[in-house]
Amino acid sequence: MQPRIQGKLYLTSPAFSQGERIPTRYTCDGENISPPLEIRNLPKYTESVVVVVEDPDAPRGIWTHWLVWNIPPTNLIEEGDVPGIQGTNDFGRLHYGGPCPPQGLHHYYFRIYALDVMLNIKEGTGRQALLRVLGPHVLAMGELMGVYSRYNVMMA
Repeated sequence: MQPRIQGKLYLTSPAFSQGERIPTRYTCDGENISPPLEIRNLPKYTESVVVVVEDPDAPRGIWTHWLVWNIPPTNLIEEGDVPGIQGTNDFGRLHYGGPCPPQGLHHYYFRIYALDVMLNIKEGTGRQALLRVLGPHVLAMGELMGVYSRYNVMMA
């Protein structure tokens, strides 16, 4: 039986607000660590949380920067923390890969999913497989979008 979506998650970060520039610290030009994420409104029956970070402005289409699943229900993911099992990102690595656009201003979507199960998939699983498996178990989701460019680009 497919779970009923129970509402919207609210995802924020003390490091940047919706639509704002992601601080260099969290990019390939800085320390390349994940920013702190604050989660509100987890549904009552949440068993695990998933984080997916993507850049849809990449030259070859969606570029995955981070995949983490089986995060115990929480209201805070600390800066640089790896709170669950990681998948392989499009850098070919099992860890957070911060914004590193080759040119121009890119948009980075930090998406969070509340699931009704812990996922039974192996470390290193890629984006497509993760999204297929989590689909029927999503109770709620939310997102935070930040922007970044490596050069002085006027942000609109």
